[in-house]
Amino acid sequence: MTVDHSAARRVLGLLDLTSLGEADTPARIHALCVAALGPYGHPAAVCVYPEHVVTARQALAGSGVKVATVVNFPDGGGDPARVERETRRAIAAGADEIDMVLAWRALQAGNAAGARAGVEACRAACGPGIALKLILETGELATPALIRAASDIGLDAGVDFLKTSTGKVPVNATLEAAEIMLTAIAERGGRCGFKAAGGIRTPDEAQTYIALAEDILGKGWVTPGHFRIGASSLFDAILADLGG
Repeated sequence: MTVDHSAARRVLGLLDLTSLGEADTPARIHALCVAALGPYGHPAAVCVYPEHVVTARQALAGSGVKVATVVNFPDGGGDPARVERETRRAIAAGADEIDMVLAWRALQAGNAAGARAGVEACRAACGPGIALKLILETGELATPALIRAASDIGLDAGVDFLKTSTGKVPVNATLEAAEIMLTAIAERGGRCGFKAAGGIRTPDEAQTYIALAEDILGKGWVTPGHFRIGASSLFDAILADLGG
């Protein structure tokens, strides 16, 4: 019997395969990148800590898989100079994409300008050629009003993706937060992308986010240029599906 693996392959192509563990080593990151270049298709990107960007870039050379890294991570500090410095160093090391944590505590405290300053510093440091994903940390912002305000800060600054979470807090990606973010993106014309991250472990869970994005922005909108899923264990689940 022929098994239709198209859904799993689609999720794989939207994946930011992520390893942000404190015990990560160059050997572990190299092995992850080799696994990413397997026979079933490739993820959109591999996301690693800045100190592993060079290793990932070397391992993925010529594959078309992007190298993503994180800045202002995971705490979401309020120093724009730190954000700019970390961003420039990551790009110099070879990062194609930057996942930056919003200064969400500043926003919670009513200091939207302080939160905005870090995003603008990162956007300027990235320039036109580096994709910027803004991590809102929606589980900590918690309220629809703050999630929408954070989304608007990112959209105003011209980020390339709004991303739910770091994966380092108790509440990460939720469909409720995703709906707020995707609606904000749609109201601005759908130019900005969306990334669900944190706690998405199965292809079925990933499909719920894909379906939500398609419902709000249309089926043709969900491509690697507009839609990502940040995960680690999801990759193994996809490979299990495709190998079965």
